[in-house]
Amino acid sequence: MVILDLILIGLAVTLEPIPLTAFILILSARRGSIKGLEFIFGWLLSLVVVIAGVVLVTGGKPPKPKTAPSTAVLAVKIAIGVVLILIAVRQKRRAGRPHTPPTWMSKLDGLSGWAAAGLGAFLQPWALIAAGAASVVELHVSSIESYFLLVGFCLLCTASFVILEFHVVLSPEVAQRRLEALRNWIDSHRDPAIIILSLVLGFWLVGSSIYLIVS
Repeated sequence: MVILDLILIGLAVTLEPIPLTAFILILSARRGSIKGLEFIFGWLLSLVVVIAGVVLVTGGKPPKPKTAPSTAVLAVKIAIGVVLILIAVRQKRRAGRPHTPPTWMSKLDGLSGWAAAGLGAFLQPWALIAAGAASVVELHVSSIESYFLLVGFCLLCTASFVILEFHVVLSPEVAQRRLEALRNWIDSHRDPAIIILSLVLGFWLVGSSIYLIVS
């Protein structure tokens, strides 16, 4: 169950439209490939810090089933699931409204390396990262396989950025045309994407956690 949780959360994180749009704009800016690497560094570093912090606090040992700590972790996952469902409901009500780009999006040409890295950390979908952290609490980290699972989760959360970065480095001219088309597609499908990702993951977290509590 924990492995499936991490896979679903990782996919939702890597497909989240808002940070993906920001990354595409960064790649399209001056020295975009370098700034893209710095963005990925900040994104990945903040993710690793959260996961490593959870493992250090728990000692890599999940709480025993049917105990107060175990129930508390499941309750947190239910709460996060409810938050995601509420995000989907709010996004549904706001669907169709024009999106005003943040002011920093017009200043990407002058973005420094530290700012690009900071932006990567800032744009993390923290509700999803919290769900991932809660799932890591339930993981028994005691073998090389479990460490590979955590590394795989971090890489899955970062996969879309890495793929786009490689594309820009290997085929810059073709990539820029495709990035523009991808950004336009994301802009026109952003609301449905956020709604679907939030609903699917929200109901999964709520349903699976309630099942574990009552079973």
